[in-house]
Amino acid sequence: MDSTLLLTGVIIAVALSFDFINGFHDAANSIATVVSTRVLTPGQAVIWAAFFNFVAAFSFGTGVAKTVGSGMVDLHFVTPWVILAGLIGAITWDLVTWWFGLPTSSSHALLGGYAGAAMAHVTYMKGLRHSLDVILWNGWSMTLLFIVAAPLIGMALAYVFMVVVYWSFRHTSPKKMDKYFRRLQLVSAAALSWAHGTNDAQKTMGIITGVLVTSGYLHTFRVSIPVILGAHAAIALGTLTGGWRIVKTMGRRLTKLKPRTGFCAESAAAMSILFATWLRLPVSTTHVTAGAIAGVGSIQRIKAVRWGVARDIMWAWVLTIPAAAAVGWLSLTILHLFNSSL
Repeated sequence: MDSTLLLTGVIIAVALSFDFINGFHDAANSIATVVSTRVLTPGQAVIWAAFFNFVAAFSFGTGVAKTVGSGMVDLHFVTPWVILAGLIGAITWDLVTWWFGLPTSSSHALLGGYAGAAMAHVTYMKGLRHSLDVILWNGWSMTLLFIVAAPLIGMALAYVFMVVVYWSFRHTSPKKMDKYFRRLQLVSAAALSWAHGTNDAQKTMGIITGVLVTSGYLHTFRVSIPVILGAHAAIALGTLTGGWRIVKTMGRRLTKLKPRTGFCAESAAAMSILFATWLRLPVSTTHVTAGAIAGVGSIQRIKAVRWGVARDIMWAWVLTIPAAAAVGWLSLTILHLFNSSL
């Protein structure tokens, strides 16, 4: 078998594995609230989320995939080995944070690992002072902006939704409110899973298409239908495996949720993610969902949100890109030791 074809196949398999890990790592984003409010059992919730992860396949085009695959790192400096090392960096960081139950961003882990490996490659080619030549700052500027903006948008929308709900149902007992919102939360959970699927699966599409371009199998960056279906199938299967450590952090430790607050948090997060997808930006569904949950908790009283847990989550967010980049750099360095022609 041709060595290039074999390497490309291995990298695509690793990319789909990342997508699978993304599914179970980020499953908590779309099911934590619906599980913690007891609207669905954990088993029912993951099936519900996985279904809408998959049906999102043809929702918003492939703009996010193009941003990730060719808008963050200059493809002229990228080889299949660089992409492999970047995926190793992202997967390693995802597994470490999953083990400790920290809801970090698989999206930013992927971007960090990819960038770190590419920077290491340029360093070997041209020297350390040229390591940033591979970075396309226009693509990074909006992404870095949304690291801050995304959770704030989710928090603000959730807060506003809660105000509207409390005003609209001000003459209704909490018990009767929750009866309505237990049904509505099925809709909001589906919307959040749909939004998660359409944004997150596109990131893997971008990586796979980047591999096909750098390997010479594609002459232009164009995401094909098999790549779209493969990425969505992988993330849906990953979601089916759960991700219970992070569900506990997101749905129970951050603040106490009820059906009405869960509905507002999920709706706000879904709208924020879909807005970013429309802008073709790879955002963190974890960031947005955590921000929305904090938003619905803070309307009751500021102390209703466990800000110590939120602080730990924020530190994990801050560390994700540089940590994944470091592992991506290290991965390429190790690969380079075995083959200096990389």
